[in-house]
Amino acid sequence: MRCVYMGKHKRSAVGGLEHLVATGWDVAAVVAPETDAGAAEDQRLDLAARRAGLPLATADELDAAVADPDGAALDLAAVDAVFSFLFWKRIGQRLIELGRLGCLNFHPAPLPDLRGLGGYNVAILEDWPEWGVSAHYVDAGFDTGDIVRVDRFPIDHDRETALSLDFRSQAKLLEVFRWTADELDAGRELPREPQGSGRYVDRAEFESLRAVRLGDPPDLTARRIRAFWYPPHNGATLEVDGQTVTLLDRTLLSEVAEAYRDAGVRP
Repeated sequence: MRCVYMGKHKRSAVGGLEHLVATGWDVAAVVAPETDAGAAEDQRLDLAARRAGLPLATADELDAAVADPDGAALDLAAVDAVFSFLFWKRIGQRLIELGRLGCLNFHPAPLPDLRGLGGYNVAILEDWPEWGVSAHYVDAGFDTGDIVRVDRFPIDHDRETALSLDFRSQAKLLEVFRWTADELDAGRELPREPQGSGRYVDRAEFESLRAVRLGDPPDLTARRIRAFWYPPHNGATLEVDGQTVTLLDRTLLSEVAEAYRDAGVRP
């Protein structure tokens, strides 16, 4: 089986690529982000591709190869599937149609409950009882294609943060990816179910949800702080004299102190 693999710098995305290699997939190209100084070696998808001796391409190079196969350095002949594991760009129609078995995206939220960005934040802020991850076919919309599989799990209302929910979700998403790739490799047809209507969170709504407002109920502020805790990104924000500051509570301060101690940053 032959595929194109696109992802970001995450251990889960690296794990997905390593699973393809270990199970005998022929990976025609790997698309990874530019080098990120904040990404650890075990998160680097580009390094994983190089270790496996796989062709690396930028998103633009892949688009060009799909548009003009004869003039491209990449060999995209006889591709069976295109995999998008946390890929950060909209996927064009030619790439959607490249794989004989389709183009599949792995989304760190339950579909169709939440599309777009900010899923972890919304789930915690709105006190959802459970969360989930999804595999779905890619179509012309954002996270709107037919669903293959959704795995759901309970959320700890009192302790969950965006960071902790990402840890749990990425482990689940890798499980779903491995199952999907193995089903295709075994020649089994994947289930498909149309999504119907769902919720989409755009950047404007995301930033509005992040903002702490004076006079908010204390329990809402506490949830907002947990919902947006994902260093080094801005957390729950408050405007003070024209400056945007991030809020955190005693529990998160304790976690930071523990991480500092474990790293040897202590007097």
